[in-house]
Amino acid sequence: MDVFNRFVSSTQSIVAIDMHTVGEPSRIVCRGVDHLLNGSRLLDKRDDAKLNQDHLRKRIMFEPRGHPEMYGAILVRETELTRSGEAHIGVLFTHNEGYSTMCGHATMALGRFLVDTLDTDVFPVRSSLKHDPETSTTQVNLHAPCGLVRISVPTLLKAEQITYDSSRLVSFLSVPSFATAIDVEVEVPASYRWPELGSRTSIVLSVSYGGAFYAILPAEELGFGQGLRNASMEALSHATAQLKALIMKEHAYTTHHPTEPSLSYLYGVVVSDSSFADELGLCFFADQQVDRSPTGSAVGARIALAHAKGQLSLNTPKRYHSIVSIASKDPSQDGFVGEAVEVVDIEGGEGVAAKGVVIKTSGEAFYTGASAFVHEPQDRLSHAGFKVELPRA
Repeated sequence: MDVFNRFVSSTQSIVAIDMHTVGEPSRIVCRGVDHLLNGSRLLDKRDDAKLNQDHLRKRIMFEPRGHPEMYGAILVRETELTRSGEAHIGVLFTHNEGYSTMCGHATMALGRFLVDTLDTDVFPVRSSLKHDPETSTTQVNLHAPCGLVRISVPTLLKAEQITYDSSRLVSFLSVPSFATAIDVEVEVPASYRWPELGSRTSIVLSVSYGGAFYAILPAEELGFGQGLRNASMEALSHATAQLKALIMKEHAYTTHHPTEPSLSYLYGVVVSDSSFADELGLCFFADQQVDRSPTGSAVGARIALAHAKGQLSLNTPKRYHSIVSIASKDPSQDGFVGEAVEVVDIEGGEGVAAKGVVIKTSGEAFYTGASAFVHEPQDRLSHAGFKVELPRA
C-alpha cells in the first residue's frame, strides 16, 4: 500500500470523505483547497474560488474523479463567523455548475462528520463541541454562504468522548425561509415553450427561499398529466431548463434577496407530485443536476411556501420524498422530515416576503468512502476534470 500511503500523506493531494444523504452524494473536502482561498469573509473566499481556483472544483466534481451529478462541501476553517465565535467552521458548497448558497443534504452529512472526526487539522475547534445531556445532542454551528446554520447531531457521551448516535436523525435549523411569489401566472413566450405545454400560453408557479431560491410547481402544471409517474426524465429536464431560463430572464424580481445581492438568483426548480402518501418532489438544480435526496434547502422553501399559504401551521412535521427515497423498502422511514418552528421578520423583506419561518429539517447520512485525489503534471486531461460532451460547432 506504499502508493496509497504516499498519496494520502502528500501535501499536494486533495483529501476527501464521501458520504450520501438519501442517495445524494456529499464529497467533503478536508484538505488541499482551503489554504488556497483568499479573503476575510466567506463570500470573499467563494468569489476567489470562482475566479482563481475553479479548476479545483472541477477536478473533484467532474470525471475522472467525479461525475456530472457529484456534489461537494469544501471545509473552510476561518471565516468572519468563526473569528467572532458564532460558527465552529465554514463551508463552500460545490456542484456541476459552480457554488451554491445552501445545501441541506450536505449540512446533515457535515454534522455527522464533524462530530465523528477527532482530527484537529481538519476541525480545529472539535474539542469545543458540547454534549447536551437533556437532549442527547451536540450542536455544530456551520457558516454557510447563506448564513449561520445550526446543526443538531444525536450523540452519546462515552468515557467523556462525544460519539454519534446512529439510532436518531441529524437535524438543522435553516436561515429564515420565505416565499417571494405565490401562485403567480407566468406567460410563456414561444421561444421558451416545451412540447408538454400543448396549446397553453401560461403556467402558475410559486417561488420561495430556503437558503436558495426555488421555483415550485406541480408536474401537471408543466404539462405532465400523470404527475411524475411514467414521465420522461429527459422531457422534465428540458421543461424545467426552459422554465428556469424564462424566470431568470423575465421574472428576476421573484428571486430578490433583501440583504445579500449575491444570493439573488434562481438555483433550482422543484416539480412536485402529491398523489403519493407523502409529497414527492424532483429537483433540478445548477446545470440541470438531479437531486437524489428531497433537497434540504428546497424542503425549507416548500414549507415556507405552505406556511405562507396557510396550508401548514407551526410545529407540524411533514415528510418529503425524492424519486430515490420513495422507492425504498420502507418510504415511511426515508426522505426528509421538515417543520416550521418559528415565525420571524425578514430584514428588508416586503409584501409576502416580509415574514418568514425558521425550518427544522431532519435526515440521515452515511459514509461511502475516503479518497486522496492527485494530479500528475503530465496529465493534461484531468487537470480540471472533464465532461463527456460532443464537440460544439
